[in-house]
Amino acid sequence: MSAAGESQGSGSGHGIFIAIEGPEGAGKSTQVRMLEAWLRERGRDPLVTREPGGTPVAEEVRRILLESDALSARTELLLMLASRSTLVEAVIRPALEAGRVVVTDRFHLSTLAYQGYGRALPFEDVVRMNRFATGGLEPDLTVVLDVEPDVGAARRTGRSGGPDRIERAGDAFHRRVLEAYRELAAADPRVARLDATPEAGEIHDRIVALLRERFGETFGAGEG
Repeated sequence: MSAAGESQGSGSGHGIFIAIEGPEGAGKSTQVRMLEAWLRERGRDPLVTREPGGTPVAEEVRRILLESDALSARTELLLMLASRSTLVEAVIRPALEAGRVVVTDRFHLSTLAYQGYGRALPFEDVVRMNRFATGGLEPDLTVVLDVEPDVGAARRTGRSGGPDRIERAGDAFHRRVLEAYRELAAADPRVARLDATPEAGEIHDRIVALLRERFGETFGAGEG
């Protein structure tokens, strides 16, 4: 159920929920920042968040997920869903009910790709548990930034702190994640897959074009 579906079905507000997704090194955080700036330039007040994270509890879960090597695949899934549940309840739903645009760096598609495909957990169980954690909330638009694992790895080279636990999962894992994103994008009209190899400004322009195409009344061409 999308944010729009929630508002129609429960009488809540009419915010727009946008998720930026993709494998490691796809440039998600850069695009989130650029989209936030674009929205603010147009007088919007977007709620920008990330996963895992976005609340004090979820940020602590993020630290565990990215730093601890003593996690099984099931434990990783449960921690991710706990983080998402508190983010949805405390941050995302209230913002949508207030009519705001919500932009998140990752959401439910990451769990389907990383834990469902990457960790090879039973996919239908992952889908069902994720739906429970979010109360059925899904983005109105998910943009998947598509980049090959070797390109993503090269982009991460030299970053401070070194690779985290997820980034160290291995080439086969990251290949499964990428293929999952491609399959999931092809199966859902609310998901748009964009080539993430061009320079950041070109990708940003394509995301803006998507917003104007999908939500013309809110992001019409007349806004500049």
